[in-house]
Amino acid sequence: MTKNLSRAGLVVAVIVALSILAGIVISKPSWYRGLIEGNDRNTSESNQAENIKDTQGSAMPAGNSHPGRQGALTPREMEMAKAAWQYFVAATQENTGLANAVLNYPSTTLWDTASYIAALVSARELGIIDKREFDLRTLKLLGTLQGFNLFRGELPNKVYNTKTGEKVNYENKPGEVGYSALDIGRMMVWLYILKQRYPYLANSADGVMLRWKFCNVVDANGKLYGAGIGANNQTKYHQEGRLGYEEYAAKGFALWGFDTRRASEAGPFDFIDILGIKVPYDTRDPRVYKTQNYVLTESYLLDGLELNWDLPDDNYSDPFLHTDGWRAEFAQRIYVVQEKRFEKTGILTARSEHQVKGDPFFVYDSIYASGYPWNTLSPKEEYVPERAAVAIKGALGMWALWNTEYTSKLFDSVAEVYTPEKGFYEGVYENGSGFIPLHTANNNGVVLEALLYKAQGPILQQKNISQDTQAWYEGSLVDEQREQRCLPKQPLEIACSKSNCRCEREEAQATLKLEEYLYCEPVPSDGWYPGDALLHKEPAARNCQVEEPKSFKLVTPLRRQGH
Repeated sequence: MTKNLSRAGLVVAVIVALSILAGIVISKPSWYRGLIEGNDRNTSESNQAENIKDTQGSAMPAGNSHPGRQGALTPREMEMAKAAWQYFVAATQENTGLANAVLNYPSTTLWDTASYIAALVSARELGIIDKREFDLRTLKLLGTLQGFNLFRGELPNKVYNTKTGEKVNYENKPGEVGYSALDIGRMMVWLYILKQRYPYLANSADGVMLRWKFCNVVDANGKLYGAGIGANNQTKYHQEGRLGYEEYAAKGFALWGFDTRRASEAGPFDFIDILGIKVPYDTRDPRVYKTQNYVLTESYLLDGLELNWDLPDDNYSDPFLHTDGWRAEFAQRIYVVQEKRFEKTGILTARSEHQVKGDPFFVYDSIYASGYPWNTLSPKEEYVPERAAVAIKGALGMWALWNTEYTSKLFDSVAEVYTPEKGFYEGVYENGSGFIPLHTANNNGVVLEALLYKAQGPILQQKNISQDTQAWYEGSLVDEQREQRCLPKQPLEIACSKSNCRCEREEAQATLKLEEYLYCEPVPSDGWYPGDALLHKEPAARNCQVEEPKSFKLVTPLRRQGH
């Protein structure tokens, strides 16, 4: 799910095709039907409850275990989870194991496929499917991913046909269009979650990426680059990502040992005052860089739900300490400004990019873009306020991460906006004109993530650290092959371990000063970082709250430079 105009190009093509195919329903593959028809394969209500209890037992000790909502799912919430999972029952293709990005159209991206992996993990952990169905679906999918025909021998193409597994263009015809560093980063997050939660799948997850060539997607300075086709059919590389999505994708690469330090930095950014809230935004000029700087909710939600707003190397802190502190602080501001809008206008607000039925087919439902707050734009930069909506993935993600009266209102506004056979609809229009009558993989995958977070807390559980050196770092590839594909040789090391600090690196600078934290309590790195705090100046964050702490005074920062 590329977070730029190429993503919108796919969506337009998908929904135009769906308008032609209206009324055609893809039947459930026979081998999936067989998984759920036999008594030995179908989990009863009592077994589901037991599975949930057992699953949570290892992840949820007595007492508070993570911020936000927590506890076993209620019967209402379990029905929501089952409905979201039914999207993938209906949308998965028998031949490939891939799930359609939009229900009845056989096309997908790596971003949407990562959302399917998120749904698989969530359905297994919540007891909706048993191990047998989980294993069969996951192994089928990983086998297809391993066999992908790559874009010019480098990395997965932006779009694939779900029936054939072949790379395609935006019209779903044989061809290629390039690759997205952001989509690849999200896939890397979920492949890493797979190998950490289920060590028996580690070699299969590693094998997907051992075929990939990373030489042009991450440069020597740690920046991320996407690829497309330029003049004379030449490959054209371009820096990819803006504040929010760029740092989230960079964590995916870093989990696998890539140094993405530049992509992980916040700068260049500034704050815009919206309803008294200092909202962060990327200051790179869209007129110069040809990429719009939308402020959206989703990337901050995914970072919180999956990674706890932590550093990629964090296997040393508990869920109440967010070691990527500025990300946690920014996420609070993204949440608070939407609650403030509701308080001022009465409009329920959960803003993210989403699909719509009919022209323009896709919108960037922004908190801030092109100099205006609450700016809903088409891929052609047309202002389409009538397409503004409460994104269901945004509403339920906020509900999971922030336990407030406002998110309870959001929950009630969308909790029943689904069909039991096809999952959740895309969203509910802000102007009261109804719901968006589309079902998508990303929306239903994030819904399941949010419900899993409530039950277990942050989804990445780094249990399998000792086995990271299996196929990925010490596998069957010879050194020459590893160098040709620019694979990392070892996990990223903590910047100068305290026991052996011989690093010769410039002293780091923090994104925010301690006094600039308004919604989270900053924790200086010398109090928790296991390496040299001089080389890691970023504070962690804890005790995040939606009201500005009285003990912190707002200091408007100078514009940051970077990238």
